[in-house]
Amino acid sequence: MAGKFHLKKANDGQFHFNLNAGNGETILTSELYKAKDSALNGIDSVRKNAIREGAFESKTASNGKFYFVLKAGNGQVIGQSQMYASADSAIAGIQSVKNNAPNATLDDDS
Repeated sequence: MAGKFHLKKANDGQFHFNLNAGNGETILTSELYKAKDSALNGIDSVRKNAIREGAFESKTASNGKFYFVLKAGNGQVIGQSQMYASADSAIAGIQSVKNNAPNATLDDDS
């Protein structure tokens, strides 16, 4: 089963999206966007940057859990992962984004 982007409208009228793996698990969450077109551009940016060398940055939260961010070529964060118990799990999450994002379909729930 292929990955999917889910575009949603927040209660405050802003837009955001999640990238879900084929099993339905959320593997990347976007920032909030004021305009739907901006969120759609963010999805395109995830598709392009997920395969770009050096686009992912692994991080450790203050609670000791691991996560990663996906950055555009200009250094801006496009999306962030969930928290993982181990660094290896976060690395597997990065690989899942690389595998799913380029051909993920879009479910527009906005």
